[in-house]
Amino acid sequence: MILADKIIDLRKKSGWSQEELAAKLNVSRQAVSKWEGAQSVPDLERVLQMSRLFGVSTDYLLKDEETAADSTGEEFSADPVHTVSMEEANRFLDASEANARPMALATFLCILSPVCLMLLAALSSQPGSAITEGAAAAVGLCVLLLLVAGAVAIFISCGARTKPFEYMETEVFETAYGVDGLVSQRKAGFEPAALRDRIIAAVLCITGILPLLFSALLELNELFIIAMVCVLLLVVGVAVALFVLAGVRMGSYDRLLQQGDYSIAAKSDHVAQRIAAVYWPLVTATYLAYSFITNDWQRSWIVWPVAGVLFGGISAACSARRGRDAGKAR
Repeated sequence: MILADKIIDLRKKSGWSQEELAAKLNVSRQAVSKWEGAQSVPDLERVLQMSRLFGVSTDYLLKDEETAADSTGEEFSADPVHTVSMEEANRFLDASEANARPMALATFLCILSPVCLMLLAALSSQPGSAITEGAAAAVGLCVLLLLVAGAVAIFISCGARTKPFEYMETEVFETAYGVDGLVSQRKAGFEPAALRDRIIAAVLCITGILPLLFSALLELNELFIIAMVCVLLLVVGVAVALFVLAGVRMGSYDRLLQQGDYSIAAKSDHVAQRIAAVYWPLVTATYLAYSFITNDWQRSWIVWPVAGVLFGGISAACSARRGRDAGKAR
């Protein structure tokens, strides 16, 4: 029995029409018709979703064999798939929208936190300065810790608001009738604003380094260069906050639609999840250890953009691997 016949058999046993199966998989009825007519093959994400819906293994779906699903021994007892109601979807979207600005602010505070320490350290090293290096370090560290503590408090508060919906990040779920249409409509309405914020953020990231470059080329004094570094951090902080502002809301839509980083294939990629769980705590520990040991807070911030670029490469490699796996499954 080929995949097309298995889809027909399992759909009929479940009592679903092609339209009903298409709605559950978030595809068109024509796509289901082509699968059942052996004119095309579903991608890996849809195969994984069908295995959940029908309560059979992916091996049973993908391997050509004559035995039926209920007699192969491949059938497994899948956990009941959570169905997201219209009310729950609206509560999640409202919570995510409420979190967007506070999370952007918290991110901005984290990036801005070493600015006071850098400025005071630079001032204390100037001839005839009224502030000692010890006092500069003490005051600067206090400000840094207060800003980080405030940011952490905001992150915890935002996390508590969306905690009931954490399963959407890792579990496969279904949506009630009309939910996908509602989410797609709200996503389409927000996309122009998200695109605007991302363009502004990208421009800020590119142009924000110009004052620092000019000050270095003009060979100005160290205090002025440190001030330009602080300006750079301020500009980068605004840019990252804009990225977060757009990303939080767009991410909430992708979670409900199970697209992008929250697709079924991505949820099944446990390797990427384990890497992320270890990577960022390790980066944070490295940043704090290096900064406190060397007291070189003026330069240690470079750890974050480098770490971000490296993680982007790791994420791209994981996405490429998922793509290869999906291609083999087809």
